Amino acid sequence: MKILIADDDALSRRLLEKTLENAGYEVTSVENGRQAAEHLVRHDTPRLALLDWMMPELDGTGVCREVRARRDHGYVYMILLTSKESKEDMVIGLKSGADDYLTKPFDAEELKARLRTGRRILDLEDRLVEAREQMRFKATHDHLTALWNRGVITDLLHRELVRSGREQSSIAILLCDIDHFKIVNDTFGHLTGDEVLKEVAHRFLSSVRSYDCVGRYGGEEFLIVLINCEPPFAIMRAEQIRKTMAAHPIHTSGGSVKVTVSAGLLLSRDWGVRPLEYLLSEVDAALYAAKSAGRNCIKLAKPGGQHESIPLLVPQSVKLLN
Repeated sequence: MKILIADDDALSRRLLEKTLENAGYEVTSVENGRQAAEHLVRHDTPRLALLDWMMPELDGTGVCREVRARRDHGYVYMILLTSKESKEDMVIGLKSGADDYLTKPFDAEELKARLRTGRRILDLEDRLVEAREQMRFKATHDHLTALWNRGVITDLLHRELVRSGREQSSIAILLCDIDHFKIVNDTFGHLTGDEVLKEVAHRFLSSVRSYDCVGRYGGEEFLIVLINCEPPFAIMRAEQIRKTMAAHPIHTSGGSVKVTVSAGLLLSRDWGVRPLEYLLSEVDAALYAAKSAGRNCIKLAKPGGQHESIPLLVPQSVKLLN
């Protein structure tokens, strides 16, 4: 584990380096408090520190105060080393933000024991951060496909609609449904059905740009938001997504499954400012029209309840841009 030593006395610094290197630590040494503070507020620096109390430019307590005030990522466990022995000095040191206090001359085994305490605290923080991130992921992502869940994808869509209205840009909403998915479950079983859902999600993600949004809308339905996508390119991209899904069967533990999708497409530029729920209702109606038209196709939602077939609308002269 990495550790920083700050001591202006070269002999003391070298003694600490040798002791800690023999104990398996990766040691970084500096000779004054200002250097220590600048090291400890960075992102890739040690999270364990031994700080001499009396140092030029910035003393050990000053380093503690500055690190606590400036570092906003990961906890740093700091131990003050000093010849001061009074209770008052100990209180001052701990109030400055130090975690522990060791008087000189120190015993090497005691120092290593106190550092082990610091490592336990840092390990505990790491586990808590990991648990928090796992909870955040579970709250925002679909548990099976790892895509955005319905709440998040609709929130992202709402934000993009507001932004596109403000910037006079265009977005496309693509609502896709796996064709005959019930037959897949009934024929191969739900575990195979889960494999299909995961692979479909993967193909959707592979078919869009890094800044587009893909979410599981519910069951076998997926919502895709194509950002800053002008109508001709949105139409081509939607058709490319449909073709990508149908091009190859999905290989599962239950066998190969041929999968196609039907989709409704809505272009924000056709609709102006409308409530999110209204637009979702219209693109859902377009999806239903695609199902009714025989599946494995896309219908474009137009104002007035019209649903136009996508392949007939794709301009032959337009190339798909990434």
